[in-house]
Amino acid sequence: MKTKQTGFTLVEIAIVLVIIGLLLGGILKGQEMITQAKVKNAIQDFSGISAAYYGYQDRYRAIPGDDAGAATRWATSPAAVSGNGNRILSGTYNAAIPATIDANTPETLLWWDHLRRSGFLTGSGVANPVNAFNGAIGVQAGDGAGGTAGVLGGFTNLIMCSSNLPDKVAIALDAQMDDGNPATGAVRGQLQTAAGAPAIATTAAASYVETGTSLYTLCRQF
Repeated sequence: MKTKQTGFTLVEIAIVLVIIGLLLGGILKGQEMITQAKVKNAIQDFSGISAAYYGYQDRYRAIPGDDAGAATRWATSPAAVSGNGNRILSGTYNAAIPATIDANTPETLLWWDHLRRSGFLTGSGVANPVNAFNGAIGVQAGDGAGGTAGVLGGFTNLIMCSSNLPDKVAIALDAQMDDGNPATGAVRGQLQTAAGAPAIATTAAASYVETGTSLYTLCRQF
């Protein structure tokens, strides 16, 4: 007996290819929507913390973290630790959390405790918030040494930094919040050599390079 072999028709193959194309398009679109949501979240981090800082200044006439009246204002155990009140925030944005929170704790860490105790930010303690990319969010003034030496392309005053930002996200953030150039403007960026919260360099990146694997730290001037 002879058996008749059959295969897919061109129409059937075309239908399968269209379905595969739709599925791939949906997946890629979904990934792009997730990325855009994270970009908006990162922008909200910058905007929300800036608003909290200015609100704190208006209410207490002091800089969070540097506030010399914090211990008196929030004396309930565990009492707050005051800053030195010299209107310069000491410490770096990525300062390590000490075992004991006392007068030697960097003011860049006390910053978060003061803002949280005041109700301008949620949570408690001195730990840095984490962004949507598992990077640290922090603040520092100039080079973090308590003086006015510049950092990241010349910033000398108070800046907010966010690390571990993928290249596409860094590009979108700078373009939407500033001029899209990592070396100029109110937002500046540096290329990270490793994941985490790197120290802020004195030189900003000359340009953003989109490799799909590059990570950036972005800082914005208050």
